Amino acid sequence: MHIIVIDHKGVEHDLEALEGWRVMEVIRDWGVGIKAECGGACACATCHVYVDPAWIDRLVPPTDEEIDRLDEAMMVEDTSRLSCQILMSDALDGLKVRLAPGSEPEQSEAAAA
Repeated sequence: MHIIVIDHKGVEHDLEALEGWRVMEVIRDWGVGIKAECGGACACATCHVYVDPAWIDRLVPPTDEEIDRLDEAMMVEDTSRLSCQILMSDALDGLKVRLAPGSEPEQSEAAAA
């Protein structure tokens, strides 16, 4: 199972994913570079991604809590989601997302990665 992630520089990454893992965890653990300050608690919007339009209807709809958090994100689009709220499954094998503005890691974190 894998996901396709387009990073902040426009580089496409094909990342192996595991069943039940949050998309944010996959992106973070492969070192692509995502802020994800709250670690997946849906308490911030720093794991904001744009889901490829071909995939958006395959996702579980966002909760009210996620929608409220997205109000805090920059440049929200119709396909905006928090990657911490998308759980990987066989049905999402090949999911494609693009990292959104505001999800960039801090410079000191990026330099350490």
